[in-house]
Amino acid sequence: MATVIQTRGLLSLPAKPIGVRSLLQPSHGLKHRLFASKPRNPPALSLSSNGHQKFQSFEPTLPGISISHKARSTEFICKAEAASAGEGDTAAISASPKIFGVEVTTLKKIIPLGLMFFCILFNYTILRDTKDVLVVTAKGSSAEIIPFLKTWVNLPMAIGFMLLYTKLSNVLSKRALFYTVIIPFILYFGAFGFVMYPLSNYIHPEALADKLLATLGPRFMGPLAILRIWSFCLFYVMAELWGSVVISVLFWGFANQITTVDEAKKFYPLFGLGANVALIFSGRTVKYFSNLRKNLGPGVDGWAVSLKAMMSIVVGMGLAICFLYWWVNTYVPLPARSQKKKNKPKMGTIESLKFLVSSPYIRDLATLVVAYGISINLVEVTWKSKLKAQFPSPNEYSAFMGDFSTCTGIATFTMMLLSQYVFDKYGWGVAAKITPTVLLLTGVAFFSLILFGGPFAPLVAKLGMTPLLAAVYVGALQNIFSKSAKYSLFDPCKEMAYIPLDEDTKVKGKAAIDVVCNPLGKSGGALIQQFMILSFGSLANSTPYLGMILLVIVTAWLAAAKSLEGQFNALRSEEELEKEMERASSVKIPVVSQDEGSLGESSSSSPEKSAPTNI
Repeated sequence: MATVIQTRGLLSLPAKPIGVRSLLQPSHGLKHRLFASKPRNPPALSLSSNGHQKFQSFEPTLPGISISHKARSTEFICKAEAASAGEGDTAAISASPKIFGVEVTTLKKIIPLGLMFFCILFNYTILRDTKDVLVVTAKGSSAEIIPFLKTWVNLPMAIGFMLLYTKLSNVLSKRALFYTVIIPFILYFGAFGFVMYPLSNYIHPEALADKLLATLGPRFMGPLAILRIWSFCLFYVMAELWGSVVISVLFWGFANQITTVDEAKKFYPLFGLGANVALIFSGRTVKYFSNLRKNLGPGVDGWAVSLKAMMSIVVGMGLAICFLYWWVNTYVPLPARSQKKKNKPKMGTIESLKFLVSSPYIRDLATLVVAYGISINLVEVTWKSKLKAQFPSPNEYSAFMGDFSTCTGIATFTMMLLSQYVFDKYGWGVAAKITPTVLLLTGVAFFSLILFGGPFAPLVAKLGMTPLLAAVYVGALQNIFSKSAKYSLFDPCKEMAYIPLDEDTKVKGKAAIDVVCNPLGKSGGALIQQFMILSFGSLANSTPYLGMILLVIVTAWLAAAKSLEGQFNALRSEEELEKEMERASSVKIPVVSQDEGSLGESSSSSPEKSAPTNI
């Protein structure tokens, strides 16, 4: 009677001896009404082949209660779910192997995702630098074409893609949807480098554009340039959509599908480490091919040669992305999600848009994306106009953009190293507010140099620079710091915000926000600039007002981030609570029945109908 069994792990018995009278009362320390009796001898404990403990029954001490030999020889094994509801000591028994403190199953997700992000951003850097060179330095075009492109070409194509994507998401599986979207991009970029650009002199209606320009006047040079170099403009839009569609919708949607919130907080910032190594290498690639054009003989179209090489790299990286996506889907299991949110009715396009607009959560996310697009565009277009004035030739322009991409990669790499500390120390809310703060401070510095450049002219001359070159460098620094904050903090914050949402809202919300709101923000900035130019005569005259608009937009951005922080934390807590309830409801602990004399599940809540369990 003095022997007391003390086990830890799947089940825990009371540490103090239990009297005979107390055996008839339920134990308040166990949730499932286990009734303990004192054994004469300790039971034999053993480990089964699958790693769970087996508990064997033994002779009871109370008179009048007997258990058959069949019951004594019966063993039961608690389900694996009980381990998570216990004290956690048995976790070491079934824990998956780890490498550098990270589970192998997690690494099987994180490493391929990092490689995918590397390939996608490597392509995006090449495409982004190439599209600017094509449309800005082309004959009959200039930097003024960019606002018209973003407003009247890029935005309608983005809206059309979003509607098509929403429709396809209702009829295709996730895998088929991914391949259906990315393969046309790969085919187009390959066709542009090897077919469309070599034939550009034959397919561009330059004579018609010249005739219309003479009739309508120089005010319409921007819209007419879209007609004049339509194939270059199509490349510009496809490169922009690569950033909105492949990065935001396809990659981040896939990453959100196979990762948990805890994994996202730990590893999403680290995705950018490999991705920004891609920025560095792709910037060097653009720089290399820009210098290669100088060494070609006369009569050779150096830009065509380098364009074929860069588009070949883009196609190869695109195929690598498809392979990595296939591998992860084949060999990596999906994480367990809360089952409560899974079954949502299918909605049509109009119903989907109404649902998304009615959601405060989606509206706040949309505000973040639109505000970033407007803010960065207000500064970036002004900077690119200064950049073309300083570097008018395609070779010089492209070489500078290669250096710019490399510096952006280095700065973002450094920010990525700090971002995990920011998430761990200060949380989602502070991380989401850093990007608008950085963009506001650097934007004010850039506009101040343009507005009050006269007093700084002697100092700039001592540094061996002209005021124009100084404006180019300050604008470059502004873009580098803003984009590094975006890649390292803003993008991870935005993607984490999608994870607690149900699958239907996640898919359609990302399509609406990332594909439409992103170009909508850029087009909104372009519309503001067009209105300012028409009202005040030039971009320089409207610079003070652009600065004031930037302040208003960033203030709205910060307010939306604060609102979204509260909603995100609430959804996160709700999802964790649902998971705990589902886990608790799945736990079933067998006990000994008095009536049957054999092991079974306790179905009665009355202690009089239940016999003490001998364990």
